[in-house]
Amino acid sequence: MVPLEAGAGPDNPPCPACGEPLFGWIDERRGLAGPVRRCESCGLGVVGEPGDAEQALRELDRLGEAGRSARIVDRGGFAAWIGGAGWAGLERDVRYLFTVEAVRRLVAHRDQVVRSARWSPGAGIATMWQTVLNGFTFGRNVALGALGRARAVPAERPWQRRLDGLISILVAVPAMLVAVPMELAAALSRRGGAASLRFELL
Repeated sequence: MVPLEAGAGPDNPPCPACGEPLFGWIDERRGLAGPVRRCESCGLGVVGEPGDAEQALRELDRLGEAGRSARIVDRGGFAAWIGGAGWAGLERDVRYLFTVEAVRRLVAHRDQVVRSARWSPGAGIATMWQTVLNGFTFGRNVALGALGRARAVPAERPWQRRLDGLISILVAVPAMLVAVPMELAAALSRRGGAASLRFELL
């Protein structure tokens, strides 16, 4: 066994949550601010430069009641695993891709603990559904973008964007029929696509 610290270096900067090296996960994609790295220890994903714990906490605070709760799209969920570069959690202007464990380690920096972590069924099913749809479209998050639930990354060419709209309509129901049982199974195995977290001071 080689310790994770052995991978530390300029190409693998430290994780803002736990300090372990970040490793490459997804190359630079249109709509993202850079390549995506992930931490093998806590699971945090980082788009572009990693920054520090304070910056990650600021982004976390925008996902709920600052310092009290947050709802995350879980990078440790089954949807992220099967989706890869097509995972619905890869949205425009998102820098940190949280897991429950990464959040535990981050909030410890301000003397907090995660008091509860519960599966968020609506967000989890929507994430799985859009991840399945992303496997058929040129762009990403087209359906959730049209519903105002995400920031879509449209395809580059007009004909591709038109086709993506048609595909999203035609495949929406079959994709939902696949996504619901997959997400339910993921939730039962504690790998749901989204989680609602509550924090308390130590």
